[in-house]
Amino acid sequence: MYAIIKASGQQFKVQEGDVICFDKMGLEPKAEVEFTEVLALDDGELKIGTPYVEGAVVKGEVINEGRDRKVVIFKKRRRKDSKLKRGFRRDFTRVRITKIA
Repeated sequence: MYAIIKASGQQFKVQEGDVICFDKMGLEPKAEVEFTEVLALDDGELKIGTPYVEGAVVKGEVINEGRDRKVVIFKKRRRKDSKLKRGFRRDFTRVRITKIA
């Protein structure tokens, strides 16, 4: 059984027991989180929503919040002596999927 959910502007394929990193939600560890925007649900037969599957809910438990490793953006224009170096670290919330209903 799996579901495709929409969260933080992205789509994720999840199963029970999966650990997924979402954008920062600002929740405490051990908090329950509920995803109601279920785009598709497969429980033996595939149900595709228009746009969401009615009555389908994916529940999860927050494990922790943190910051990802640094991503470096480096732009260089050849023969122009022009360089730009930037970097950022993404904040995330790690969630364990507990139930698909």
